[in-house]
Amino acid sequence: MKIRPIDIARKLNISTSTLRRYESWGIVPPSERAANGYRMYTEEHVAYFECIWAMLPGFGRSITKEVLRKVQRKEVDDALWLVNKQQARIHQDKTMAEKTVRILENEELDNFEPEGKRKWMTIGEVSALTGVSSSAIRHWEKEGLISLPRDQTNGYRRFHRNQIRQIQMIRILRSANYPLEVIRQVIKELGHNHIEVARRFARDSLEKLNSINRNQMRGIYYLYRLLSLLELL
Repeated sequence: MKIRPIDIARKLNISTSTLRRYESWGIVPPSERAANGYRMYTEEHVAYFECIWAMLPGFGRSITKEVLRKVQRKEVDDALWLVNKQQARIHQDKTMAEKTVRILENEELDNFEPEGKRKWMTIGEVSALTGVSSSAIRHWEKEGLISLPRDQTNGYRRFHRNQIRQIQMIRILRSANYPLEVIRQVIKELGHNHIEVARRFARDSLEKLNSINRNQMRGIYYLYRLLSLLELL
């Protein structure tokens, strides 16, 4: 059975140009051409388009493309583990968001335990505490999202409660896909001790993560349908 692009576009409520863009990514099998030169698709193409359309909101373009390239190479387990990795990542983000909400609600920082008699932490200790890589923290500092005091004797970064709270806030805002300028403003408000603004964005981030999780589940459902149609499961 041959299917016209317009019929698929109407089914997914997208444009035919969007279908062509999906094809340009190289993650949809080549289509046949009718006598008039128009593309003609099959049920397999429909399953690919549905899978892309369903996965994009929860997994984004980069991961969706990587997963479907693996599917085309019949590397099913690699594709599924990649999806699993993204689910694990969003679960970590949710856990951190919940922790940040609790911190902001109580206006205190749990597990702030520098070694010895220090009242500050090193970048390695903060990375272990927050789950944010040292390179990410340095990048955020370079972007001007966070200002970090330095030890005057050795130039090392020092992290106190406020900086750790800001790092946790940046992480959950980024995981919830907030624009950079919004993140800057929230961190600025947090720096001014306007806790209620940060609380609101932390709660909103949890809702956004819930939405991403639901979108991921829908994407996985359509990925399963595609793999079943291709008899790869």
